[in-house]
Amino acid sequence: MVQLAVEMRNVIKKRRTKTIGPIDLDLPEGHIIALVGQNGSGKSTLLNLLLKLSLPEEGAICWFGKSAEGELPMDIRRSIGYVPESPIPEESHWIPEEAAWFRSHWYPEWDGVFFQEMLDKFEVPRGERLGKMSKGERRKFEIAAALAAGPKLLLLDEPSSGLDPFAWKIMIETFQRYMDERQATIVISTHIVEEVRRLADYIVLLHQGKLLGMAEKDSLLSMWNEVWVGAKDEEELAELAAELPEALELNMQAPGMASMITSRLLDLEKRFSDLGVKMIKSRSLELEEILSLWTMGHRPDLVDLRRGD
Repeated sequence: MVQLAVEMRNVIKKRRTKTIGPIDLDLPEGHIIALVGQNGSGKSTLLNLLLKLSLPEEGAICWFGKSAEGELPMDIRRSIGYVPESPIPEESHWIPEEAAWFRSHWYPEWDGVFFQEMLDKFEVPRGERLGKMSKGERRKFEIAAALAAGPKLLLLDEPSSGLDPFAWKIMIETFQRYMDERQATIVISTHIVEEVRRLADYIVLLHQGKLLGMAEKDSLLSMWNEVWVGAKDEEELAELAAELPEALELNMQAPGMASMITSRLLDLEKRFSDLGVKMIKSRSLELEEILSLWTMGHRPDLVDLRRGD
């Protein structure tokens, strides 16, 4: 039985110009889930709903099997860590140790040794006010402080914003190790495709306020392929298209060669053999190409944890 960190049922949030939802989503414990989508798709709104910084007009949310009316109960709030897209302005006049001292009063599991280790690893300047730090330095403090609280659910809104490549690598390794050691659930909203590729177990796609579903990342990456085959001209390509319902986006690429996209490569290879068509080469699609196909309605095999998928 899959243990769930979050359950969302028919959650709808109405904005002045847009409605987010309905969202029906199960987030499993002990995994990293990437929220992806264009700007304005609803990623930050979803995180705010999980924190009850924003309340839905309809629907229900459960955290670790518990629901909550009004504000989040303290036991649930203490189990959640959050790195917002913009830092907390009230902490700007504090140095890292002062901000950490204040936060530690709210989190019984606060790990001061781990916090100091993370500051050292990230090379966060000591004795400097947070408001005077660079964007990247402030970001590194926010990540260290969120993890030091020992959350079971970690919500990250564009966490790598402002980080240099060295700090980015440390961040990736830290999140992976934290999830493995704590069996924590990490939900990360990001535009960085490489972050999704390196970190995510599952991908949740939002598009224009609608939830398009959740898919397993590895299955998603292995699903779609571009295939090149021999074809003399557009007429032969049209004949080929009529014989190959498994193929999408058939195009002539060069004299004697055409390309197509498919999510059923094995079926397509058999059809090539039956039709006497020569397959020249194939490649797996990149993640951003797959996500684009998904937004256009070509759905992958979606995960339904209630069915045990």
